[in-house]
Amino acid sequence: MEVKTSLLDNMIGVGDMVLLEPLSEDSFIENLRNRFDHNEIYTYIGSVVISMNPYRSLPIFTPDKVEEYRNRNFYELSPHIYALADEAYRSLRDQDKDQCILITGESGAGKTEASKLVMSYVAAVCGKGQEVNKVKEQLLQSNPVLEAFGNAKTVRNDNSSRFGKYMDIEFDFKGDPLGGVISNYLLEKSRVVKQPRGERNFHVFYQLLSGASDDTLKKLKLDRDFSKYNYLSLDSAAVNGLDDAANFRTVRNAMQIVGFMEDEVQSVLELVAAVLKLGNIEFKPESRCNGSDESRIKDKNDLKEMCELLGIEQSVLERAFSYRTVEAKLEKVSTTLNVSQAYYARDALAKNLYSRLFSWLVTRINESIKAQTKARHKVMGVLDIYGFEIFEENSFEQFIINYCNEKLQQIFIELTLREEQEEYIREGIEWTNIEYFNNAVICDLIENHQNGILAMLDEECLRPGTVTDETFLDKLNTICAEHQHFESRLSKNSKFITDHSLPHNCFRIQHYAGKVLYRAEGFVDKNNDLLYRDLSQAMYKANHSLIKQLFPEGNPAKVNLKRPPTAGFQFKASVGTLMRNLQTKNPNYIRCIKPNDKKASHIFTDSLVCHQVRYLGLMENVRVRRAGYAFRQAYEPCLERYKMLCKQTWPHWRGPARKGVEVLMADLQVPTEEFSYGRSKIFIRNPRTLFSLEERRRQCLQDLATLIQKIYRGWKCRCHFLLLKKSQIVVSAWYRRYAQQKKYQKIKSATTVVQSYTRGWQARKLLRELKYQKRCKEAVTTIAAFWHGTQARRELRRLKEEARRKHAVAVIWAYWQGLKVRREYRKFFRANAGKKIYDFTIQRIIQKYLLGMKSTIPSMSPIDKSWPARPYRFLDGVHTELRRIFHHWRCKKYRSQFTEETKAVYEEKLEASEIFKDKKALYPSSVSQPFKGDYLEISKNPKYQKLNSAVDEKVLLADVVNKINRANGKGTARIFLLTKNSVVLADQKTGQVKASVPLPDLTSVSVSTQSDGFFALKLKEGSASAIKGDFLLSSEHLIEIITKLHRTGATAADSEQLNIDISDEFLVQFKQDKVCVKFIQGASKNGNSVSCKRKNNRLLEVSVPTST
Repeated sequence: MEVKTSLLDNMIGVGDMVLLEPLSEDSFIENLRNRFDHNEIYTYIGSVVISMNPYRSLPIFTPDKVEEYRNRNFYELSPHIYALADEAYRSLRDQDKDQCILITGESGAGKTEASKLVMSYVAAVCGKGQEVNKVKEQLLQSNPVLEAFGNAKTVRNDNSSRFGKYMDIEFDFKGDPLGGVISNYLLEKSRVVKQPRGERNFHVFYQLLSGASDDTLKKLKLDRDFSKYNYLSLDSAAVNGLDDAANFRTVRNAMQIVGFMEDEVQSVLELVAAVLKLGNIEFKPESRCNGSDESRIKDKNDLKEMCELLGIEQSVLERAFSYRTVEAKLEKVSTTLNVSQAYYARDALAKNLYSRLFSWLVTRINESIKAQTKARHKVMGVLDIYGFEIFEENSFEQFIINYCNEKLQQIFIELTLREEQEEYIREGIEWTNIEYFNNAVICDLIENHQNGILAMLDEECLRPGTVTDETFLDKLNTICAEHQHFESRLSKNSKFITDHSLPHNCFRIQHYAGKVLYRAEGFVDKNNDLLYRDLSQAMYKANHSLIKQLFPEGNPAKVNLKRPPTAGFQFKASVGTLMRNLQTKNPNYIRCIKPNDKKASHIFTDSLVCHQVRYLGLMENVRVRRAGYAFRQAYEPCLERYKMLCKQTWPHWRGPARKGVEVLMADLQVPTEEFSYGRSKIFIRNPRTLFSLEERRRQCLQDLATLIQKIYRGWKCRCHFLLLKKSQIVVSAWYRRYAQQKKYQKIKSATTVVQSYTRGWQARKLLRELKYQKRCKEAVTTIAAFWHGTQARRELRRLKEEARRKHAVAVIWAYWQGLKVRREYRKFFRANAGKKIYDFTIQRIIQKYLLGMKSTIPSMSPIDKSWPARPYRFLDGVHTELRRIFHHWRCKKYRSQFTEETKAVYEEKLEASEIFKDKKALYPSSVSQPFKGDYLEISKNPKYQKLNSAVDEKVLLADVVNKINRANGKGTARIFLLTKNSVVLADQKTGQVKASVPLPDLTSVSVSTQSDGFFALKLKEGSASAIKGDFLLSSEHLIEIITKLHRTGATAADSEQLNIDISDEFLVQFKQDKVCVKFIQGASKNGNSVSCKRKNNRLLEVSVPTST
């Protein structure tokens, strides 16, 4: 469940100044200080956000914070700039109301950062997508470009915006950004040529010199040393915390993202370099013969380099710095310029060149980020413009800025009052007029078309004759002397004659934020903002692509003799357009305040903050907001927040929310004059009433918390007790089990001991009985053994005696017989002795030979042809026969190891040998190659699943062959399948069966004697397969295909023996024609490959390369 929160929860100080009690300037400042010290930099005044610059990073701008404030009520969370941005975005998206966010404050107050935060929040919460992300990135990346060219380091701010910026961000109906339009106001171009002490020129000059590569600087004719350029102040060239080199890379990347072309970026850098070179041009006086002084350029090197950058003839620009041409109707007068006038012309050109470049950049960015569709868009405007300025010396720039702030204050009061009145009317609350200071009288003093200060200044600038700042001040003294908000020492009003705080050349205006003293010196020149026509024409003559666009008035064909509009007139028109634009939108305000002048964190200067609070009119804003009802809230969140204060509404109210609030307020006895009921909101008049409700709620929450804690603690203790009780039961059960187990083990152990003793006693008793019986048997056996031994020894002695007697007789008889034989044999011995010795010798040699064969016998491999040499020639026959017998024996042993599959392979190899040996030149190379059969793995390959299912029988051979076309001799890849009953040819790509030939329809196969792979399948005439004729094919596995065809045809029961015709010339039947296929040896055009070529309608010639 989502937890409801409120601005009033955990509030440090007062989050909304409307609720501040008591309301005074001191309590206002003290509340800001209190919140600032606790890192609460945002505070509300109703729907207005006050933003204090913390001068450090705070962890309140993370993506988690964005999600926290997304789609939340404005007062639901603590004050934050994200809350205002979310409120504006949701109003634009859901209610179709155009919005504008006005960000004001003095330099250093954080206006630029505030505008970045608003844009980054809107970019984070709007839609996603490639095109949307591109638009968001371009809108966000336009900031670094404008900051580089429009921001500078001042004594108050290291990144001060020196121009006013108003951006209209356009959205579609879904709330996704489509593009934007940027308007810029009053760039402080005087900073280009002169900066106050402690300040810098615009960032881009320092970024270019610090971050550009050496090659880029060489092309721009620049040096990294800042001291070489007169327009760059040296005392503040380096700023802590600013990395100009890194920022330059960021700007280059941002320009690329926004859509600048590379040549456009180069042109911009060339103009920036030209401004730096322009500041180095110095002049010297030179007297003419007529006594007048004219100026001459001291060193023309910088002028030359500048002219090379811009593509201008050096002489043209040099003359423009020395002469001025004045045209009036048909008359043209040329006058020389003295040194001071030349310096004025140089600075005027530099200011105009940079100012127009900045305007061109804004226009170019608008071209890139503008919405592409023509449909109506929702618009959110973000205005980041200078705050009210009061310096020690205030000039024309401060006068213009303060005029703009007067107009913004006027529209702020009008829109705030109008918003209050509309809400009162919408809610049915009676509206009472609110008295407030209306600064329309001050705006009229400045902008009145007849007697306004700007009108009189323009009149003075356009008046012929001598025009000076003194004449302008005299005119003001004459016309505005009686005005209650105008003061001057020289006015006819005598009350200021003795006012020494008001110098003679100054005038003072009572603005809504306080009195400001303006020095009249420079008003006329700055309002004129003249650039000599000679310089404009010189710039127009440049060959630079960008210069001609910046100085269109320099075109000689379009000479305009009218004076250009003054700076004051242009700014007044721009402010008028801006005010009309803002009045069409729903306003949202961010008032930026800087806490100190030291740009340091944790420092809060009361006087400085008080000064800003006054000139921002914040107290006036609070009083307007509190003039009616200080606080208002919708009925639902009000009832949700305070329902615990009434028993009837707690914990759930079942009726309408308004009725519940009425019951609640009646039960609390709040005086009826302190609140009013609107249609959807309750309005509380006094903050004290709200704080009283908050105090009661806080006390009630404490009581509820105590009750919740009490119930929770009781529940927790009971749970703990039940857990202990359960644990005790478990422990007891386990202990009883353990005790019984121990008792059982003890009884079991005792029983085992008793049993072991009993069994031991019984075993020993039985052992004694068995030993006694054994001893008795052993005694009988021993006695019998001794008796039998005595008997045996007696018989042995008798037998030995008898044997000795018989042996003696035999020996005597043997000797007698030997004597008789020797006597008889003596006469035959000499004749047969040689043969007997020979036979014995031969027998011994053969015996030695056969025993020696055991160690010299060869290996058991059938292909091992080695055999030991015969030792004697007479053993030739035996030696050969033994070799034959051994070979047959080891072949039999080798064959006994074969499986059925191996036996079949060797049978195929044997059959291939019988068919092709010494007949086909391709055969020897196929001997070492095993017959694989299924080369395509047709049963496993999903590519041939369809073909496999079309063939019902087992596939004996599957290979890719080339079917030869008789028309041109070229081959077409086909899948060749051989089964037990047929030959199938199929398309290799689709697997579609092209031909199926039963084996009985095959009569013969023809091949050549060469090393080619061509073979012809000849079909039986008159069979169904022979309609298209024979097949002429080629394959890398020809030997295996023919062998398997021959074996399969031989085993088929209903087919005849397949004939194998091996010849270099054979006939092939193609439909009705017979074609002769002839094989010749010779060099092929395809290198080592076989080629087939058609010679005529009756002859196909196959060229087979000669084998080396």
